[in-house]
Amino acid sequence: MGDWREDYKPAMAMVGLQFGYAAVALVTRAAMLQGMSPRVLVVYRQAVATLAVAPIAYLSRRKSGGSSMGLRSFSLIFLASFIGVTINQNIYYEGLYLATSSMASAMGNLVPAITFVMASVAGLEKVNVRSLRSIAKIAGTVTCVTGAFFMTLLRGPKLLNEQILPAKSFFEPEGEHWLLGCLFLFGSASCWSLWLILQVPASASYPDHVSLTAWMCFFGTLQSAAVTLFLEPDLEAWTLHSSFELVCCLFVGIFGSGLSFFVQAWCIAQRGPLFSAMFNPLCTVIVTILAALLLHEEIYTGSLIGAVGVIGGLYLVLWGKAKDLQVINKETDPESQNDQKSTMKTSLIDESQQTSSKHDLEEPLLSDKSTNTNEYKP
Repeated sequence: MGDWREDYKPAMAMVGLQFGYAAVALVTRAAMLQGMSPRVLVVYRQAVATLAVAPIAYLSRRKSGGSSMGLRSFSLIFLASFIGVTINQNIYYEGLYLATSSMASAMGNLVPAITFVMASVAGLEKVNVRSLRSIAKIAGTVTCVTGAFFMTLLRGPKLLNEQILPAKSFFEPEGEHWLLGCLFLFGSASCWSLWLILQVPASASYPDHVSLTAWMCFFGTLQSAAVTLFLEPDLEAWTLHSSFELVCCLFVGIFGSGLSFFVQAWCIAQRGPLFSAMFNPLCTVIVTILAALLLHEEIYTGSLIGAVGVIGGLYLVLWGKAKDLQVINKETDPESQNDQKSTMKTSLIDESQQTSSKHDLEEPLLSDKSTNTNEYKP
């Protein structure tokens, strides 16, 4: 019984995490529909996240000593914060406000496909058109993007609800808020993908991950505050008018940028990143159902078809990445290499038994071939 629970703990944690992400999307949109500024919400979210993560980072750095921050580390962290926090979350909340919660959640599934394209351009991802793995990742990317276009442009007949937005967006479009919101959400997914790419040099330059998270939240708070003061100089927008808005800021800051980081990291450590990514579409399903019931959001036929395409493309990309990991693990697994060595040795011994004793004295050939198998080790 205990083993069964241990085996299912990561899965239960990921399901709970997806419900939490769904709650973040629904609560933030409800707060914005009540009149809260999306840009002010970004600032408060990052400020709360900084206050939540900074003490943990300080204690862990005090115990381990940590690594110093040089000019390169500062530049990378500042740039990653600007792209992954300031720009990403501001346009995400604009898109969440102008479109729907279900659309925002579905667009988030584009991140693996967009990341694959960016990583391929940057040379971090190998593409071989003759490999089934690469074909699956390319096909998945195309399917994801096609599904996103379906969701954005081919809305189709309305299935449920009708909604009128209060004029709280900075852009205040008239009648075309859906398309503009989808473009913002697509841009947010692209910024998040670029942020993932920037994590490679940032983590290499500053390997203290907890402190790295705290610094990003801190820089994101300062940058977002500067952007908000520039775009929205009215200080009245910074006022929280209800306890619900206060709870929203605390919840999205502590859970959305704080607790979720630790749960996600623990699940990745237990089962790997692909296991974690496989649960992303569950959030889309949860948000779509709850948003239609609680927030009375509009649901269109084209949106459902596009969401299915995005989720299907996501799993194609994940399947290709899973096969890549299997190949890498096979090449770096010492047991498999030992099996290859023993098989090679056995075949050579069998050949030597069938030849003359002169060939039995040529042992350097055996040692050379066994040494060549070590070249596959990283």
